[in-house]
Amino acid sequence: MRGINARRFFVDPAFIDDPLIRITGPDVNHITRVLRLGPGSTVVVLDGRGRSYEAEIQNPGKEEVLCRIKKELLTVPACPVKLTLAQGVTKGDKMNMIIQKGTELGASRFIPLICRRTVVKLDAGRMDKKIRRWQRIAMEAAKQCRRPDVPEVTEAMGLDRLLASLPRQCVALMPWEEERHVLLKDVLRKSHTGEEVYVLIGPEGGFAASEVEQAQACGVKSVTLGPRILRTETAGMAVLTMVLSSWGDLGGENSDKKKGGHIHPGV
Repeated sequence: MRGINARRFFVDPAFIDDPLIRITGPDVNHITRVLRLGPGSTVVVLDGRGRSYEAEIQNPGKEEVLCRIKKELLTVPACPVKLTLAQGVTKGDKMNMIIQKGTELGASRFIPLICRRTVVKLDAGRMDKKIRRWQRIAMEAAKQCRRPDVPEVTEAMGLDRLLASLPRQCVALMPWEEERHVLLKDVLRKSHTGEEVYVLIGPEGGFAASEVEQAQACGVKSVTLGPRILRTETAGMAVLTMVLSSWGDLGGENSDKKKGGHIHPGV
């Protein structure tokens, strides 16, 4: 969206009932106590799925901030490539950075991947708490980089389940340090634009050879990124950048197809 210099807030589509919008949760305190926005203040509200609105605050309450829609805004079209990063769950706070930077680059979805060499062992409750945190990080990163949508952080899954769920027509890439012949750039040249892309990244210890063989049997292409061994938090960002530069909106060949914006039909 262009020309609106106002604070941006993501709201669940269920809380948007034209012409009214209800902002709830932590953003209420941020609006009323931190930003001290009152009746008549203009905000930009996004539904996380590509639609955004210029709205005026009507009633800044303690539990919710009620806004009235002034107009739907022109939004930048979504990235032409739907890119899912299946990231081997890492130690420490590396996942925070991966989610944040992947959102900025344009990833559509993140799948926390449990692999044979995954060191982190979390029970279901602690993993759910992590996923909620990663989803908040994705939302904050989307605000910062002015994305009209928020990428989804799914529940964690093992490699078997991920491979079984791959769409038939997707391009699935697995960077692997033992790959010697298949270059990522060659795969990108031969594949068609506009496809759904999955990028599988192993944890700190990388993928086991048996996992690579299993993935290859399911149509996943193991690729080399060059002579240097990249850390897990670097490898995914490198592949995302290359894919989105080739097919997406990071200055690649298809960027000129994305000029301008749009308002959703029927509005």
